[in-house]
Amino acid sequence: MERADGVLYAVYRGDELLVLGTLRECAERLGVSEKTVRWLSYPAAHRRAERKPGTMVAEKVDAEELDA
Repeated sequence: MERADGVLYAVYRGDELLVLGTLRECAERLGVSEKTVRWLSYPAAHRRAERKPGTMVAEKVDAEELDA
């Protein structure tokens, strides 16, 4: 995984981890745009997921945390 900016995204559907990777990697594996993956990490997407279970959300993960 090439981590130029040190940020990885963990994309979930409910409690299930769908993919962990860079913005580009997540977008390619999910078949969506990078813009969509980025939006999934925004608070608005998380609020929507609270109202609609089973909705995808993303969390930014600091790559340094994973290396520790």
